[in-house]
Amino acid sequence: MKKILITHSYFLHLDQKQWKQQQPYPPLGTLVACSVLRDEGYQIAFNDSMFSKDLLTIETKIETYLPDIFIIYDDGFNYLTKMCLTNMREAAFEMIRFAKSKNCKVIVSSSDSTDQFDLYLNHGADFIVFGEGEETLKELVNSIEKKEASFDSISGIIYNKEGKTIHNPKRVVMKELDSLPFAAWDLLEIEPYREAWKRSKGYFSLNMYTTRGCPYHCNWCAKPIYGNRYNARSPKHVVDELKMLHDKFKFDHIWFCDDIFGLKPGWVNEFTNEIIRQNLKINFKIQSRVDLLLIENNVKALAEAGCDEVWVGAESGSQKVLDAMDKGTKIEQIAEAAALLKKHSIKPCFFIQFGYPGETVDDIKSTIDMVLNLMPHDIGVSVSYPLPGTQFYESVKNELSEKSNWTDSDELLLMFKNKYPPIFYKELQRYLHRRFRSKQSQEMLQQLLNRKQAFNIRSLKKALSIGIHFPASRLAHKKLLKHEPEL
Repeated sequence: MKKILITHSYFLHLDQKQWKQQQPYPPLGTLVACSVLRDEGYQIAFNDSMFSKDLLTIETKIETYLPDIFIIYDDGFNYLTKMCLTNMREAAFEMIRFAKSKNCKVIVSSSDSTDQFDLYLNHGADFIVFGEGEETLKELVNSIEKKEASFDSISGIIYNKEGKTIHNPKRVVMKELDSLPFAAWDLLEIEPYREAWKRSKGYFSLNMYTTRGCPYHCNWCAKPIYGNRYNARSPKHVVDELKMLHDKFKFDHIWFCDDIFGLKPGWVNEFTNEIIRQNLKINFKIQSRVDLLLIENNVKALAEAGCDEVWVGAESGSQKVLDAMDKGTKIEQIAEAAALLKKHSIKPCFFIQFGYPGETVDDIKSTIDMVLNLMPHDIGVSVSYPLPGTQFYESVKNELSEKSNWTDSDELLLMFKNKYPPIFYKELQRYLHRRFRSKQSQEMLQQLLNRKQAFNIRSLKKALSIGIHFPASRLAHKKLLKHEPEL
């Protein structure tokens, strides 16, 4: 049977913000694809690009392994790959070029290749797999193995035929996710991940998925791989894999990388019961929506299962902006959800987005006030980023002629016309972070002085960091005032 080499196009060192943070997660989607093909009987080699400093490693692997088929299969569960960063795109193009020079058939599956399939085909890719990829990949590789002359019947692929680009119909999404094998964790060199996390955070975190897709319709959110359908693994299937991973790798923490965790009625309670039944004690973080976190029994069950952190798309402190985004949530729900999470000792964390069309200085003030009044455990601040396939992208695409993707995740460039220049939004992001950290330090210092917080190295460092964050926030505010005196 044909030899297959699978890799992905996310190189940590090409994203300086993420390289500095040193909190990498394995390419989970890639490892699942490896398992699927291995179960078909193919000889699989895996190359992890995550820690590679250049393309020499993959080129050497291609030269020594001499695969018949070279597959770039990006991790569709990782938000960084969904951002379609141009640094990673260029790396993918170079890998395609080299693989083609060694007479490999090249298959690519990623958010970026789905959006920009013509670019990838023009750079030498033979096939683009779009949408949920495992069944498509299996059928396509089997067809290549059999030397079939036509690929017209394979759903979910794009390819060139006689000078024309053929875009086959989309494949129906999988409903029975338990039918998929566990990720091929045995192919992964785990120690670089463990060492990075231990250095940066003092613990080791791994990633896991329980669902695919998101049924909500925020008009800026691109879903090129799993779409708007929502399907879940069974709680037992998830916990069985968690138990295997814990025995194998002794992780300290799990990030459940689903867009929405535990949406299916009763799922969280079943999951908690299974965690208890298998005597598995874990700490984990999830992503959810504020309107899904208002039922106390569900939040209590999350806490009992080991959830210690929940990231929600708060996005804005302005109801007008949330409505423009088709977010489907209310400002008061953000406060209610945060309070309920804190009541059960779960840390609420907010994703915040600035620069959405129509946002005014009053909307910006409302967002800043919301963050500083509610004081979540952490925040992630970005600017509106239009991606193909969204209503938001369609509304601003005529303004994206110069640039339509960020180079890396820290570029934070507003790529369409808005009330303020792009530099304002980048400075606004920095200001809110520094103002937030300054208040966190101030609160910790007060708690230590009032003996409401245990005195240790971590709490002391956090309290004393006010000496850095306070002047930094004042300086950032002065820079903002040059663009908007009302702030």
